[in-house]
Amino acid sequence: MHETNRLVEAANALSSLLRNGGIPHAFYGSIFSAIIANAPFSDEIFCIVEGGLNQAHPFRRVRDAVSGNEHFTITHSPWTNRLHVTYRRCIPAIEIEILPAGETGPRHLDATTVMKIQQVPFLTVTEFIRAKLKTWVIGGSDRDAQDITFSLIRYWNRVDINRITEQDMNVFVSRNPNAAPAWTSLRRKYGM
Repeated sequence: MHETNRLVEAANALSSLLRNGGIPHAFYGSIFSAIIANAPFSDEIFCIVEGGLNQAHPFRRVRDAVSGNEHFTITHSPWTNRLHVTYRRCIPAIEIEILPAGETGPRHLDATTVMKIQQVPFLTVTEFIRAKLKTWVIGGSDRDAQDITFSLIRYWNRVDINRITEQDMNVFVSRNPNAAPAWTSLRRKYGM
């Protein structure tokens, strides 16, 4: 578990390198919930990076942007198709997993899917819930359920229901009844 402000420092440093390389990106994970709840600790941070038809693979783009920087190291695991960037300026070092846009989160990272918090780009509340819900459906993690429930209860009025898979959310709410009132309010808002 890391201090949330150190995770934000690492995210800001990586974001600066990616921005300089013109690479669309956004952070997500339990750090999002920790920041909006003012929680002192968090243990999960991911960076979603956009690729595209005429662009290099997101992993290649990140490797190019980070190469030569003394504060970052890169670990690529081809057998698991994962890329981890480690920010070594903090002790202990902070590891950020890089995820391709579309595989996790939205395919395109723009003003409709990304918002800035403390000068760092994060997925919007809707996209955060959508990505966490997708992960929860696959793995059923309690941490993901807590993040979804917290965000939905606190920010249900900012969620675009058209981006949330209704069937998955209905299953989620049936297993996490604390989220039911917010989900009902959101459905009512959209006349469902």
